[in-house]
Amino acid sequence: MFADKVAVITGGAQGIGKAIAEIFRQEGANVCVIDKQPGGFFTGDLADKETLERFACKVVDTYGHVDYLINNALPVMKGIDTCSYEDFEYAQRVGVTAPFYLTKLFLSAFAEGAAIVNISSSRDRMSQPQTESYTAAKGGISALTHALAVSLAGRVRVNSISPGWIDNAYKEYSGSDALQQPSHRVGNPMDIANMALYLCSDKAGFINGENICIDGGMTRQMIYHGDCGWLLNVE
Repeated sequence: MFADKVAVITGGAQGIGKAIAEIFRQEGANVCVIDKQPGGFFTGDLADKETLERFACKVVDTYGHVDYLINNALPVMKGIDTCSYEDFEYAQRVGVTAPFYLTKLFLSAFAEGAAIVNISSSRDRMSQPQTESYTAAKGGISALTHALAVSLAGRVRVNSISPGWIDNAYKEYSGSDALQQPSHRVGNPMDIANMALYLCSDKAGFINGENICIDGGMTRQMIYHGDCGWLLNVE
């Protein structure tokens, strides 16, 4: 199904992005990763407009078309106390502007049956203190998803994934760390990569404009003192 398809993945050098890149390669796709870390298809900063343009040109010049665009690159996480204007703006350029602009740059290159998958976060609906730059970017990409799905109707399907707690080192947790989640474990990058692959497949052909939260049920469970091994620590 994915043999010789062209998959563009942002932030694909490590973590979730790396897992997504690897699973697409295993399925036979040509993978074009852009990341600030060297060694992939293209090295560059997604916050820079000219970098996005040069990257898009290289993809199209190399393969002629794009089948899948997975916007995964990680925005910086800073809070209201320490986040400068420039920090906040940079996070939005990486997390929202780059996915929008890459979609625009690839508009004429998307193949029949093309799909876009945006990696959001469960923080698009819940927050910790001092996470404003990251949370705003993730909320933005979730909203951008359904806007693009409507604008690209009949041309490109657009969906997003909102991961919860994902351990990029594949560590297995026990005790309250695991029990606080209805699935009784912490997630790993393959939980997200498998869904990204599915959303790009023909099997997901009737899923469009959707946000799928993959968090082991964490956002559905209310936790109070004494629940799941968690105790309130009153200073």
